[in-house]
Amino acid sequence: MPVSREQLMDKIVALTKRRGFLYPSSEIYGGISGFYDYGPYGVAMKRAIRDLWWRHMVELRDDVVGLESTLIMPSEVWAASGHLTNFVDPLRQCLGECKKRWRADHVLGDRCPECGGPLDDARMFNLMFKTHVGPVEDRASEVYLRPETAQGMFVDFKNVVNSTRVRVPFGIAQQGRAFRNEITPGNFIFRVREFELMEMEYFVRPHHDEEAFDYWRKERLRWYTDVLGVKRERLRMYDHPKESLSHYSKQTTDIEYEFPFGWGELEGIANRTDFDLTVHQERSKQDLTYMDPETNERYLPWVIEPAVGADRVLITLLLDAYDEDVVNNEPRVVLRLHPNVAPVQVAVVPLSKKQELIDVAQRVQQSLRGQFRVEYDQTGGNIGRRYRRQDEIGTPFCITVDFDTLQDEAVTIRLRDTTEQERVKIAALPERLVTLTS
Repeated sequence: MPVSREQLMDKIVALTKRRGFLYPSSEIYGGISGFYDYGPYGVAMKRAIRDLWWRHMVELRDDVVGLESTLIMPSEVWAASGHLTNFVDPLRQCLGECKKRWRADHVLGDRCPECGGPLDDARMFNLMFKTHVGPVEDRASEVYLRPETAQGMFVDFKNVVNSTRVRVPFGIAQQGRAFRNEITPGNFIFRVREFELMEMEYFVRPHHDEEAFDYWRKERLRWYTDVLGVKRERLRMYDHPKESLSHYSKQTTDIEYEFPFGWGELEGIANRTDFDLTVHQERSKQDLTYMDPETNERYLPWVIEPAVGADRVLITLLLDAYDEDVVNNEPRVVLRLHPNVAPVQVAVVPLSKKQELIDVAQRVQQSLRGQFRVEYDQTGGNIGRRYRRQDEIGTPFCITVDFDTLQDEAVTIRLRDTTEQERVKIAALPERLVTLTS
């Protein structure tokens, strides 16, 4: 049964809280806008996303290495990168009853969308969170929580080159928390104030950027469709016109997804030229040039940057996978997640609470651990109800241990998407599941 796009986000928000994917942060104290906690299934799914990104961006490649830089960096870093002056949004505040603040480019006219009161003139608002290092809170101790992970890779560029055997072209990849004081966070976890970024800076010879830029556009789109299972018809490429490019960008392409609220950015691929290394070299007075052993040239490499938030990938996958249908004349909610990202890949379900079945079921669970994300489901209720619960969290395969298992050493694999079942020997189960997940 198709779900209307208007209802889809509300259904996802309700499901993720009910089934332990996401909770409003500090909810018992009223919460705080733009912050969410990840529950047991949300953590498992987010880890799967991070691991898949790292595997395909770093582990399966010879030309990309990893880095983990600090959340707090000197203010000089953000002055050099342009964040102190350019990382801003236009802000308008209601002068009427509600006093709410709005992004100016999200408001039509001069009346408050909340209470209808007048809005003040737009002023620029810096999105970085400010804090202090040390015991004295003065101007000299001011620092910022990073709004992106990219600058850590630029300021450590020379360290990576000097301490490893990397040669241009090569990339530095990083995953980690970032913070943006969004004026109006919204659309669930699409736009939040604390999130996890997955970014890679790919360094190339000057003016050898076009080929690399085109490669990473195609490669990142392929990752979503082939590895994560996102529907191709809900993805598109959006090339930014020159007048809307960031101050550091020669060209930028967004991979967009058709969200319930319209097309929105899922991932950005930017051609940053040599902007970042140039400004950090000038500001720090340190030589950041690269000596090319093949050409004996010394230069500042140009950079291609694919960047995405793990939280935004997660909400995209949930929206893309959500479905409702009817099985045995009963409605069901099902997340048709790719096995790569399902928080639980295999659920082991004993038919009853008889000890002899429990013993076999737990043995089956142990045999699958380490190879799959496995959950043992012995909760109350009939087998159909337990299947529905697993469908709702996106589990692709349920393994049923029944009384026949005691005689034939076989179990039943129940497939989430079709509800079809097949009988498999316990000894052959891991191999069969590998075949089904590939």
